[in-house]
Amino acid sequence: MKPFTKLPRFIKNFYFLFGLFFVVWMFFVDSNDFVSQYKLNRKLQNLKNQKTYYLDKKGDVLKKKEELSTNTELLEKFARENYLMKKRSEDLYVVVDK
Repeated sequence: MKPFTKLPRFIKNFYFLFGLFFVVWMFFVDSNDFVSQYKLNRKLQNLKNQKTYYLDKKGDVLKKKEELSTNTELLEKFARENYLMKKRSEDLYVVVDK
């Protein structure tokens, strides 16, 4: 008894077998397979989201820079809070929370 006699005729066709092999190869074996394309697409979306986040942050920083360059009171406040600067006649106390 032959082992392939019960299979339908179109399954034994060369073009069907080659097409099936090609689809399996492209989906699972190739370096650009379906899983890696999905991961790359997710990574691309994540990077696009990061790009918009950092562009928004950049706009905020540029706006703060413009405010600091025009407003001297705000510049003095910024220098006191971030760089612990003081006037000559002042004493500076730093309180550290535990």
